[in-house]
This record gives sequence, structure tokens and C-alpha cells, in this order.
Amino acid sequence: QCDPGQATKYLYELLYNDPIKIILMPGCSSVSTLVAEAARMWNLIVLSYGSSSPALSNRQRFPTFFRTHPSATLHNPTRVQLFKKWGWTKIATIQQTTEVFTSTLDDLDQRVKEAGLEITFRQSFFSDPAAPVRNLKRQDARIIVGLFYETEARKVFCEVYKEKLYGKKYVWFLIGWYADNWFRIKDPAINCTEAEMAEAVEGHVTTEIVMLNPENTRSISNMTSQEFIEKLQKRLGKNPEETGGFQEAPLAYDAIWALALALNKTSAELVKKGLRLEDFNYNNKNITDEIYRALNSSAFEGVSGHVVFDASGSRMAWTLIEQLQGGVYKKIGYYDSTKDNLSWYNNDKWIGGAPPADYTKVITTFRFLSQKLFISVSVLASLGILLAIICLAFNIYNGHVRYIQNSQPYLNNMTAVGCTLALAAVFPLGLDGYHIGPGLFPFVCQARLWLLGLGFSLAYGSMFTKIWWVHTVFTKKEEKKEKRKTLEPWKLYATVGLLVGLDVVTLFIWQIVDPLHRTIEEFTKEEPKTDTDVSILPQLEHCSSTKMNTWLGIFYGFKGLLLLLGIFLAYETKSVSTEKINDHRAVGMAIYNVAVLCLITAPVTMILSSQQDAAFAFASLAVVFSSYITLVVLFVPKMRRLITRGEWQSEQQDTMKTGSSTNNNEEEKSRLLEKENRELEKIIAEKEERVSELRQQLQERQQVRARRRSSNPARDADNHFAPGPGAAPAPFYQPSLPLVRCLVSEQADKLGRGNCDGSRVHLLYK
Repeated sequence: QCDPGQATKYLYELLYNDPIKIILMPGCSSVSTLVAEAARMWNLIVLSYGSSSPALSNRQRFPTFFRTHPSATLHNPTRVQLFKKWGWTKIATIQQTTEVFTSTLDDLDQRVKEAGLEITFRQSFFSDPAAPVRNLKRQDARIIVGLFYETEARKVFCEVYKEKLYGKKYVWFLIGWYADNWFRIKDPAINCTEAEMAEAVEGHVTTEIVMLNPENTRSISNMTSQEFIEKLQKRLGKNPEETGGFQEAPLAYDAIWALALALNKTSAELVKKGLRLEDFNYNNKNITDEIYRALNSSAFEGVSGHVVFDASGSRMAWTLIEQLQGGVYKKIGYYDSTKDNLSWYNNDKWIGGAPPADYTKVITTFRFLSQKLFISVSVLASLGILLAIICLAFNIYNGHVRYIQNSQPYLNNMTAVGCTLALAAVFPLGLDGYHIGPGLFPFVCQARLWLLGLGFSLAYGSMFTKIWWVHTVFTKKEEKKEKRKTLEPWKLYATVGLLVGLDVVTLFIWQIVDPLHRTIEEFTKEEPKTDTDVSILPQLEHCSSTKMNTWLGIFYGFKGLLLLLGIFLAYETKSVSTEKINDHRAVGMAIYNVAVLCLITAPVTMILSSQQDAAFAFASLAVVFSSYITLVVLFVPKMRRLITRGEWQSEQQDTMKTGSSTNNNEEEKSRLLEKENRELEKIIAEKEERVSELRQQLQERQQVRARRRSSNPARDADNHFAPGPGAAPAPFYQPSLPLVRCLVSEQADKLGRGNCDGSRVHLLYK
């Protein structure tokens, strides 16, 4: 009656009333649990035909228990076999919170681990499955095992429909002992229609214990499974399905056969020891052990299939695999766990045409540099290298020309070489996994670093050296400038060598201590529009090192100070004119442009490092434009001057052509003297205008005094400017006299002639 209380009463009545019982045969799991746990106290074997609880497989609690009804965990080997067949490794589960399902799921967890698979998500519920179903959706569960009773199954799949957790991306595994039309039964506990439920459950797979041998073979009782069913139905009469335990009838029949065979085997073994089955009592453990060994080794063909017990005393049986296709369950295979044999009909159907993936497959793709951009910038860099070579050849070829000599040609050669190296760095800057493999990537990283570092040091360092020495020598006070009229070239070269040496030492230490290597940056996964089971993981290759920020801080800090100092020195020396470095103004202009480009590009490329096209465009174009500007500003004016004036010829040829011994330096001096003469002439004109004004004022004063003398003769006698008696009146102003400045003084009326000493008066005219 599946009542543990009644079972306890009957157990004690059987035990304490004769005859002595040799074996007990309960039915339900709840009764078997009670009986099997107590039976060991009386050394009794327990054999059940209708118990499926996985808890009964515990040999420590139930040491003498056997059953012909397979354990509920027998579904699990079949499920694992199907997972392997369809290539699934990530499984999710959702269960109703009851002991039978919890223990079944624990067993499944252990079996999938042994098979190298994984249960990634495990959800449970007591009565409301809404939240667990949402969690499965959020966690991207694809292959889902559901363990719950039929009424709860309807609740679960109503939520599955609402969350769209069905279709070609999902597969559900359910228990196979539900009624065939369980999803069509009207249930007031759910608010989904029959059509919605049918749509949600379509394509799910069920596993069910085979309780009747599907093969038409004769069993040990000389009956086939169909003959057994026919005889049983004949005895039961009408509607045998309504008889309790009808499905388990083959298991009960085979349980009697297992018991009979075990007792026969035990009897034969006891005869060898001089004992009989009739000698059994509740204290005789030896006979119990013989019966245990006989049952444990049972193996025969029954009407339910091949009867054999595992180590925990549970029946090993076949499992029926079905799939819901078009609203109807179709058999797609059987699995014999004793022989690990999967019989497959190859009639499984999938909504998407094939078994779905057990998880969203992540396809790794690298973001490569745009080849059009790389080729375009490479062409510009190649033309820049050609221009640098032309400028270098021009400078070397015309090194004997005085104008070129006065521009410190060796420093200009260093600038051209530096621009060439910097432009060459554009090529490794654009190389990535599209062109080279991971093994060559560290070498490309080092090439970028060394070419850019040395190129900058040579190109900018030579220009900085020029502007530094112009500022040092030619912006000092007048009394100290005389001591620095001679600029020694070795000091210039030593300065460039110092800057390049610092870079070489720093780069060498960086390469030894913390070399650059290939690192991968991952971005947010992208969902393609064509395939729902695939997501794309973009990745980007970088050149990096363990302490990349530290090294960049050292480099950027040092170079930034040089750039800022170069701007300051260029501004300070913009009005200086010198023959020793005659192109320092062009150098200053180049420094302005290079500094601005570098100070803007460095932080921008760090910010845009995750955008390969933008970062490469900024970095490479900054290098290209800086090099172009430097070469054009420094060398093109020299080319233009030498070509238009013919100054590429030697000084001797120049002398023969012009008939004059004046060289370029003397011409420069002549132009400066002419300019100075024009300025002096302007000053003289201003002075003459002032003299005319003063002359007019003197004439007016002379007229005023003449009127005063005519009105007051007595005062004329006192005037010390009056001439002596008989002398002719001398004119007051004579321009030809050298003392004219004394006379035109504003205090002339207070000065006597004796106060004007020609030796102390400056002449007006030079």
C-alpha cells in the first residue's frame, strides 16, 4: 500500500510469527527504505520490484537490498552517452526540490565529471520556476536537463515559452514517464495556451527505463515479452492500464525468477558446506551471505530484458530514448548501460537542421591594420626616404661651397640620416599578424623602437645642437661675445653624440631588462547577424613589456623636455644673425613644427591605442610630415640659392666669371654696410631738419633784439654781444663755423663766445 506505517506493522508480524522468513519483498521506495534499513538487524535479504529512489543505492544504509526496478539514476548514463554523441560538454540543470531529484542530479554531476563534461549552471525551485528559468536564459544555457514531476513540468515550460528558451538553439532533457499528452492537459496553475505549450516543448528528448523487453526473444521463462503481456492482460480483464503496478508487472515477474534462481544457487553452495536453506535463522549470517552472493551474481534474460544487478544492488536495464517530433513522441534509440551499447535509429530531427551548440561558440578574430592605409603611408614614407637621400647627396656634393660650409653640413647630414631612419620606422609600425607570425612579432617591436629612437635622436638632436650653440654663443653680453667668435665644430658633434648615446644606452637597457613582446588586447564580444550560435571576440596585437608605462614615461619625459627647450631656444635666437650657422632660423622653424607634431601625437596615440587604424595614421603621418617639413625647410632653400645664383661652382670659377675677387662673405658685408649707410642717411636728414628749425628760431630772436636796441640804446652798451667801436657788426649765425652746435644751443643767450671750445664740441656732420 506504499504506507511506511502499515509496512512497519506487517514487518514485525512476519518476523515474530512462524515460519522463519528467508527474504522480504517490498514494493514502493518509501516502504523499501524502512524495511531495507531494518532488515540487516535480522540478516534478511530485501528484494524490491518497484523502488526507484536513488537513495536506496547506498550500500552503507542498505547493505542487503536488491531491486529489479532500475534506479532513477539509470537515466544519467544514457544522458551522458547522448551528450557525448552530440558533442556537448557544457550542461545546465533545473530541478524540483525533492530528495529523489536532488540525489539523481548529484549522481549526474559525478558522471559528467568522470566523462570530462561539466554542469555549468544548476538551478532549483520548490513551486515557482519563473526565476530559475530567467537565470538559465541570462546565463546562456543551451543544453538543459529538467528533473520535476509532470505538474511542475507544465509550469516550467510555460515560463520557458515566455523567456523564449526554446527553438533551434536549445535542447531539453526530460523524464520519460510523463503521459504522452502531458503538455496538452489544461492546468489552471499556468496561463499559457495549448499551442504555446506545444511550441515550447517541441524537439525535447526524454529518457525512460525499459520495463518490457523490446526484442521478441524468449526469456528464461520460455515466454517473449509480448506473450507475457497477453497472458497478464487476459488474467486482469478489461483496462489493464488502470490496474496499479501494471507497468512494473514485468519487473515483479523477473524479481520472482531472480529470487528462485538465487535460492537454487544458494542451495547448491550450502550442500557443499553440509548445510540447507532450512537451517536459516535470523542469527545465521553465513546463509545470508550466500544468498547475497547468489543474487549479486544474477544474470539472465527476463521478460523485462536482461536482468543483472550493479554493485549497489540496483537493476541494470535498457533505457528508451524518445524525441517529441511534431507533437508526437518518436523512438530514436535505446541504450544498454551494462554493455555500453547505443542502438540508434537515426531518425532524430532538429529545428535548426542539426544538433545545436552547447554554448555560444566564440570565434577569435584579429583586428588588422587597413592595408590601403598602410600602403598609402608606406608610399609617402618611401618618397620621403628618397627625398632624404637626395638632400644628403646634395649636401655632400656641395660641401666645398662656402654657403654650405657655413651651415654646418655634417649636422645637416645627420638630420637627413635621422629622417631616413624615422621614415623607415613607418614600415614595422604597420606590420601585424596579417603579414608576420607571432614568432617574428618581438623583432618587429624592437625594430620600431630602435628606428624611431635613433631617428629622432639624430634628426632632432642635430637641429637642437645648432640652436643650442647659437643661443650659447651669440646671445651673450658684448664683452663676452668677443671670446666666442670661433665656434669649434667638435663641440657640436659631441653634443649630438651625447644625445644619441643616451638613447642607445636607454634602449639597450630596456631591451635587456624588459624586452618588448607580443600582447593581446581583447574587446567586447560581437554577435554576427547570420549565426546565432557564434559570437566574435575581436583581438588586437600590441607591442608591450612588463613595465611599459615606466619606460614610456622616461622616454616621453626626456624627449618632451628637449622639445620644449628647443622651442624656447628657437624663439630666443630668432633675431640672431651669424655666419657660423647661417641656417639657424630654418632650424628654428623646423623645431617648431616637429615639436608641435610630436607633443600632440604622443598622447593621442596612447589614447587611440585600441583603434589600430587611427593610432597608426596619427603616429606614421606625424613621422612623415615631421621628416618632410625638416628636409624641405633645411635643404630646399639651399638648393634654390645654389641653383638660382650658380653658387654651386667653386670660388675660383666664381672669380673668373664675375671678374671680381669679392667672395660671398664680402658681398654679405657690403650689403650690411649699405643697409647701415641708408640708416645713417635717414638720421642725417632728421638732424638737418632740426637744424633748419633752430635757424628759424635764431633769426626770430635776432629780430626781437634788434627792435629792443633801437628802443633802448643804453642797454645796447651793456650787451656783451655788441661789436667794438668802429667794427662792422658780425653776423650772429655762420653755418660754416665749426662751433655751430654751441651757437644753436637753447642756452645761447646765456653763453659767451669764450664758453664755446671747439675741442669739446661734437661735430654735427660725420
